[in-house]
Amino acid sequence: MIEIVETDAGTARITWHRARKARLVLAASHGAGGGIEARDLQALARVLPEHGVTVALVEQPWRVAGKKLAPAPKTLDTGWRGIWPALAGMELPVISGGRSAGARVACRTATELGAHAVLALSFPLHPPGRPEKSRAGELLGAGVPTLVVQGGNDPFGKPDEFPAGAYELVGVPYGDHGFAVPKRAEITQERALEIITDGVVQWAASLG
Repeated sequence: MIEIVETDAGTARITWHRARKARLVLAASHGAGGGIEARDLQALARVLPEHGVTVALVEQPWRVAGKKLAPAPKTLDTGWRGIWPALAGMELPVISGGRSAGARVACRTATELGAHAVLALSFPLHPPGRPEKSRAGELLGAGVPTLVVQGGNDPFGKPDEFPAGAYELVGVPYGDHGFAVPKRAEITQERALEIITDGVVQWAASLG
């Protein structure tokens, strides 16, 4: 089911993947250079409803409008705030999530919006080749239970680059920023996606 939502940043779109007996909602948005067709988002939308988690894949207004470049973080946060009432309207705890830029939005707004937890997929810890430009403060400041799922070869931050903190981390061996694994890798692309979905399923079950 597709739901259109008007926000102060423009028109957003939610694609719902409903669980029969839902106990949680995972709202997940895309990054600054792609949409909800991302392999990790689609894998979660396929698998999580079987485990009692309704998945809402959120397209930010800039994406719905057909623009190729994401706006400033402040505008992304505005769009996310605008879709939140539609998510909270399910009257279930909501996990605020996203990949890359979407993960940053989820972290920045979690406490303000009353998120139950945060799922950060491919959190961009720093720009490629610029580890001194750390965004760790956003992640560490989420203020709610947080799971990071990170590719082992992500140029925006490998798992071992992340600072200690009150969050959990699942590493995806060989995965790049989009969790693609090279053909020469010791795991298949299918296995990489299973690591993501298995990790999220176990973590979501632990949230209560």
